[in-house]
Amino acid sequence: MKKNEPYSGFEQGPIRPPSESGSLLIRVTRNCPWNRCTFCGLYKDTKFSLRPVSHVLKDIDLIRWFVERIKNGETTYSPTNQGEDMAFYAALTWVRNGMKSVFLQDSNSLIIKPDDLVTILQYLTDTFPEIERITSYARSHTIARINDHDLGRMAAAGLNRIHVGMESASEKVLSLVKKGTDKAMQIRAGRKVKQAGMQLSEYFIPGLGGKVLSKEHAMETADALNQINPDFIRLRTLSIPNDVELFKDLSAGTFEPMGDIMVAEEILLFIESLKGITSTVKSDHILNLFQEVEGTLPEAKERMTSIIKRFLSMEPEEQMLYQIGRRTGIFSRLEDLNDPELRKYAEHKYSDLKVTPQNVDRIVARFMKRFI
Repeated sequence: MKKNEPYSGFEQGPIRPPSESGSLLIRVTRNCPWNRCTFCGLYKDTKFSLRPVSHVLKDIDLIRWFVERIKNGETTYSPTNQGEDMAFYAALTWVRNGMKSVFLQDSNSLIIKPDDLVTILQYLTDTFPEIERITSYARSHTIARINDHDLGRMAAAGLNRIHVGMESASEKVLSLVKKGTDKAMQIRAGRKVKQAGMQLSEYFIPGLGGKVLSKEHAMETADALNQINPDFIRLRTLSIPNDVELFKDLSAGTFEPMGDIMVAEEILLFIESLKGITSTVKSDHILNLFQEVEGTLPEAKERMTSIIKRFLSMEPEEQMLYQIGRRTGIFSRLEDLNDPELRKYAEHKYSDLKVTPQNVDRIVARFMKRFI
């Protein structure tokens, strides 16, 4: 944050979790304070900064101004600058989605001073009493350094869900991808969030350990999650765009990527290793091979694993047809193979791409990069 930085208008960052698609996005920080993970290129060539609290409050005031007019029937507006345009459409989308949730951006809002975050939270809930959920991303390293009293204050002020990118709890994988944390810290941070009374979403990246560390990646991450019992475990299958550091490792042969079959085997091992917890597994991202592999543990465990086992037991040609259908957006679940119309579209695509066992992983990887 620059001293005496002038207010330049309403801001929004580049991302939010899929589960926050209907949320109002309020930018508290810009970019990522760590920005070294080898699998992520989102914030490369950007500088991290804190937004002045007064600027965040002005953003909230602007949203309130637009919300009041939209509720009075003014659903069109001629903005005088880009910030106003962004704020108007943010307010319009939020009103249409019921104004129930807010997501604080960017990658690690909890890094700001606790008093500042509490001020923002209280202003939000005072301005919009109808809000039911306020959510943020946060790094385990940051959470672990916040005392329990301050986390409790944040929860009391309205912050009731935290998204944490665990990605892996294997020490080798965490070191490989330069995550900047370790297994013990991940567990400690997760438990602190739960103890503060906030919901916790933890992310797991199937494939992040590559072929060499696949088993350890799955089992160590499951073990950490078993010790936390987060509210949600969200799957985000690895895709490696050309502009990230991990792509250089792939090109040099020091990282061996996994195809869909191996990734499916890894997810099966991961879910089978989740024990004694009541988390809800979510597969809410287009990068995942199986959209339907989700449900609440322990009741849904057998159903989730049976879907993966069914895929792994199919003939190779059927597996490849499903892979192409899924990666081109034709299929969303295994059952779609039985839909005559969808299957016909997938077969045409399969034929056009000249898919073989030798090239299917390369074709899939190419399509997956489009969703990053």
